[in-house]
Amino acid sequence: MTDNLAGFTYRFEKGSAAGSPPILLLHGTGGDENDLIDLGRVVAPGSALLSPRGQVLEHGMPRFFRRLAEGVFDEADLKQRTDALADFVIAARKRYALEAPIALGFSNGANIAAAMLMQRPDILSGAVLLRAMVPYGGPPAASIPGTSVLIASGAQDPIMPASNPAQLAAQLRERGAAVDHRIVPAGHGLTQADVNLAAAFVKNIAVKAPA
Repeated sequence: MTDNLAGFTYRFEKGSAAGSPPILLLHGTGGDENDLIDLGRVVAPGSALLSPRGQVLEHGMPRFFRRLAEGVFDEADLKQRTDALADFVIAARKRYALEAPIALGFSNGANIAAAMLMQRPDILSGAVLLRAMVPYGGPPAASIPGTSVLIASGAQDPIMPASNPAQLAAQLRERGAAVDHRIVPAGHGLTQADVNLAAAFVKNIAVKAPA
């Protein structure tokens, strides 16, 4: 069921398994609040799913923030949109009595999740960043000690050089995150390898969570 909160159209599915971490689903360009629901169910069965739609339109396609060209982000807009998304998560946590979620983001959604880790480090308990890029030229000096992050990059991704997600991994590690950067035999699109890595990552966080 689609709803509205804090300026976002979103979809929420209640969790069915006690102790399963809630998942914040963040779609790629052209997706919407329904786009990653099935992926969330497979990656985190039993978890509550919170899936907002990006507020920006690019040629009619929803995104979470503006860009100036392919791979060139409007960083002022990114900063504003990251704060807005973080405030939405806070409001949703209050509405549904949720713990801090794990972000599961693809492409544009992964990029804003990476920005949130560094700009609003109190919002997420972890993140799965599928095909993410460095969001900020000069990222905030955040502290996210022990926060678990999975970055999955495509070995043949035509949108970004291999050095870009490696730089993102380094930036997050510098801020204290426990980063697992994997390179899968794929392009920019997702594969079963991504699904398997994400599912194992979320399951591992759930096992480590205090009872």
